[in-house]
Amino acid sequence: MERLTFLGTGTSTGVPMIGCSCKVCLSPSAKDKRLRSSVWIEAGGVSVVIDTSTDFRTQALTAGIARLDAVFFTHHHADHIHGIDDLRSFNFIHRRAVPCYGTPDALERIKGMFCYIFDGKPDTGGGKPMLELIPITAAVMIGSLTLEPIPVLHGDLGVYGYRVNGTAYVTDCSRIPDSSLRRLMGLDCLILGALGLKRHPTHFTLEQALDVIATLAPKRAYLTHLNHNIGHDEVSANLPPGVFLAYDGLSIGI
Repeated sequence: MERLTFLGTGTSTGVPMIGCSCKVCLSPSAKDKRLRSSVWIEAGGVSVVIDTSTDFRTQALTAGIARLDAVFFTHHHADHIHGIDDLRSFNFIHRRAVPCYGTPDALERIKGMFCYIFDGKPDTGGGKPMLELIPITAAVMIGSLTLEPIPVLHGDLGVYGYRVNGTAYVTDCSRIPDSSLRRLMGLDCLILGALGLKRHPTHFTLEQALDVIATLAPKRAYLTHLNHNIGHDEVSANLPPGVFLAYDGLSIGI
């Protein structure tokens, strides 16, 4: 069965946020504990992740990820890539480089931000990840799994969401161009970022995300990349039918 697991559903600070004593940060509910956003997809013996969040090692251990065929990056911001060094473990397991896909710009930025990986110099200390960076502008097949990049806007930055069969994963987003909206029609499941309650220059608010969901009319929708203004139980009680807050560890069929 094809499954998607939410490895993390939080925004860049995670929830609880360091030094914060708000109601959500102090909540005892496990559904209010959010690592940085990423997902794991399993299908037909294929295993891929979208983004290597700052918390990737903890996420991989918790979820039990024992193999990894590819990584797909949405963009180069720290909370989505700073677990990249922990891909070394999969080099040890598979004895090959990990293919990493993303926008040409994101991969160039990753090369610069992690120059020690790509500078061609000999390994020192504990070594460095072996990664193959592959820019994409069209769908990619990994075994039986096809991932289609969907261009969206994160403020002024062009980033990717990804469509996998009838499911789409779109996290950091403040606008979806009409051409991409058309590619997101007819979904069984839409996973969409909804940062919080207050307007933000580079992210959908909860209200804006719900408007997008109403426009696209997927059969079901999950909200992710949530900040500490979103209390799971309180907000869930007021969501429209078929719309849910995702939480860390949630696994859904796709």
